[in-house]
Amino acid sequence: MDIGSGTGYPSASLSNFSPHPFVIDGVECASMEGFLQSLKYSNPDMQKHVCTLVGKQAKFKGKKKAWYRTQTLYWQGEEINRHSERYQELLDKAFSCLATNEKFQKALLATGTATLTHSMGHNDESRTVLTTREFCSRLTKIREELKKKGVKK
Repeated sequence: MDIGSGTGYPSASLSNFSPHPFVIDGVECASMEGFLQSLKYSNPDMQKHVCTLVGKQAKFKGKKKAWYRTQTLYWQGEEINRHSERYQELLDKAFSCLATNEKFQKALLATGTATLTHSMGHNDESRTVLTTREFCSRLTKIREELKKKGVKK
């Protein structure tokens, strides 16, 4: 099942562009895209603002940030190397927080046992803050955890 904002339910609802609010480290995020784009900003206040954005508005806010030159991203004033274990831990935490959103849970469980893919995504870690592999593997893991907990569609 190809995850993307232009696809039907449930895959469109799993897009990072979807408005699924969650809170991470006390910061309110309106969507995963807002959170991901906020990582390109070193200023914590600007990060909080970007976290409030959804969809294309979030994407375009971070699009011109040339974070890839240094491979450095940020969270709450902390510099984080894109290729570090710390960064992977932050992604895990963010997706775990997203997974508390009931609409997100229902959409993810509605995928059943489908293999999750993301044809719009990229695989080069040095050019994107979230590779297709990082995205789909986390969704699959969360889906399995929700099933084990007995969360219903």
